[in-house]
Amino acid sequence: MELALWTEKYRPKNFNELMGQEHIVKRIKAFVKQKNMPHLLFAGPAGVGKSSLALVIARELFGEGWQKNFLELNASDERGIDVVRIKVKDFARTKALGNEPFKIIFLDECDALTKEAQQALRRTMEKYTRTCRFVLSCNFSSKIIDPIQSRCAVFKFKPLSKEEVYRIVDTISEKENLKIDKVAKEALYSISGGDARRVENVLQSAAAISTHIDNKTIYTMASLAVPQEIKQILGFAVEGKFIDARDKLLNTMLDKGLSGLDIIKQIQKQIWDLETEKNKKLEMIKLCGEIEFRLVEGSDEFIQLETLLSGFALINK
Repeated sequence: MELALWTEKYRPKNFNELMGQEHIVKRIKAFVKQKNMPHLLFAGPAGVGKSSLALVIARELFGEGWQKNFLELNASDERGIDVVRIKVKDFARTKALGNEPFKIIFLDECDALTKEAQQALRRTMEKYTRTCRFVLSCNFSSKIIDPIQSRCAVFKFKPLSKEEVYRIVDTISEKENLKIDKVAKEALYSISGGDARRVENVLQSAAAISTHIDNKTIYTMASLAVPQEIKQILGFAVEGKFIDARDKLLNTMLDKGLSGLDIIKQIQKQIWDLETEKNKKLEMIKLCGEIEFRLVEGSDEFIQLETLLSGFALINK
């Protein structure tokens, strides 16, 4: 197994290798075919192909020498106004090398830019449109000021579907000679939530231990409890066996090294699979939200989790 991160090793090199986002890729292909495009804004959750698509656009437009006409900056590292005024402006004001119509500046995580930097960026985008196009990537488009959004074609990305995650897993397992059973695939999709980067990182960690990967290995590498353990905790709580539920919860957290926030997110997901009344499930979900808020605010996690379990017992009494 190579030492390189699989997230880079299996990064798409062309449109055919991209997974998901077909509605977006189809429109981007039309821009590339015409050798012209507006400024672009990619918004969506992490690990769904925003950065990969930006790099594919540059490769498809500029060919082998794509790096000469492409500048990538991570706005979370370089987020001040000076970056926009110096680095971005200097690159944008010069013509593209060769016969290319324009350069591309890719600003990743641009929702981390300060408001002052965004104000400076909007003027730069407007002034140097003839020589440069901007591709902005962010998790939350609401954090981008309206003047920038109005200058861009906005594309909203969605998490990858189960079938798309399975295709990624199958591709990697074939190339790396791994054996991954169906339950392990389901575990990968469950913990990733459609995030391809997380899938690849967890899979690479698991492959370092064994070439035969099961769901237990996946949950261990992801530092999460196996769903059966969460179901057992909830079962004890619903039946009113508070002491058993508390002891099982504490043992699970200590064995897996989980925080209170980690465990409460897993509990919330498993509530929907309980065999109890719908109204009671709603009350339990509501209680999860209250306890999660207290944990974020800094409350003692063990006291709050005991409160959660006792609340479940009372709701189902």
